Amino acid sequence: MSDLQISAETFQNQPCLRLRHSGGDEVLVALHGAHVLSWTSGGTERLYLSPRALFDGQSAIRGGVPICFPQFNVRGPLPKHGFARTMAWTPGPAGDALELQLHSSAATLALWPHAFVARLRLSLAPGSLRIEFSLQNTGDQPLDFALALHTYLKIQQLQSLELRGLEERPYWDDVAKTNRLQTGAVTLDGEVDRVYHAAAAPLELVDGGQAAAGMRIAQSANLPNTVVWNPGAARCATIADLPADGYLQMLCVEAAQIDTPATVAVGARWTGWQQLTVL
Repeated sequence: MSDLQISAETFQNQPCLRLRHSGGDEVLVALHGAHVLSWTSGGTERLYLSPRALFDGQSAIRGGVPICFPQFNVRGPLPKHGFARTMAWTPGPAGDALELQLHSSAATLALWPHAFVARLRLSLAPGSLRIEFSLQNTGDQPLDFALALHTYLKIQQLQSLELRGLEERPYWDDVAKTNRLQTGAVTLDGEVDRVYHAAAAPLELVDGGQAAAGMRIAQSANLPNTVVWNPGAARCATIADLPADGYLQMLCVEAAQIDTPATVAVGARWTGWQQLTVL
């Protein structure tokens, strides 16, 4: 008998799938955007979902794990962060993980002239969640894309939080609009919006509270960037779907392909992942 069980349910009037492990861990994902809404491990919620998030079946959902594809932010001609996070995905085949799929359609081709099948695969084990994105090129020409698994981690103590493992890594500081080199662990004081050259080893998030205390964050080698984002108090106050204190409860640590696009040959398939492990 499998340790995993998948069931359908509704959350905020949106169709969702829930993956349960016999050990107690659970993950909830919406079909809208293949958006991971919740991951509980050890009885504790590990992801931040904004209480002001929109669930209208059209807008991007604030929090959880949005998929930014095939464009990151406004670095290109598409809508911000691309279209994958605002489209309806379909359940994939049953197996040892939960899979959702997005196929190219008239709607995607109107925005991005490539035929594809995208898959999000969620694998759950006690204390661990693996988020795997794959892209198959079903068209007749190579395609390039950008990607970010925009993970919002739930935190308790912003002031004492440290993200370790990016020491001496270069990064683009989108707040200061300059390139910099990380000195020591990443700490938060005001708005942070950075695209790092990813480290070879997993990162470790150390939180003075209980939610994300001891979280290891790993990503595949073919995702060469790590994004770290927290809006800070002033920026947070301008974001309609975040509460004023939302910045105190979240930190985005994103596995990404931003600086240079990934290329997928005709008929080929590309796969990248982020893995979160409670320590």
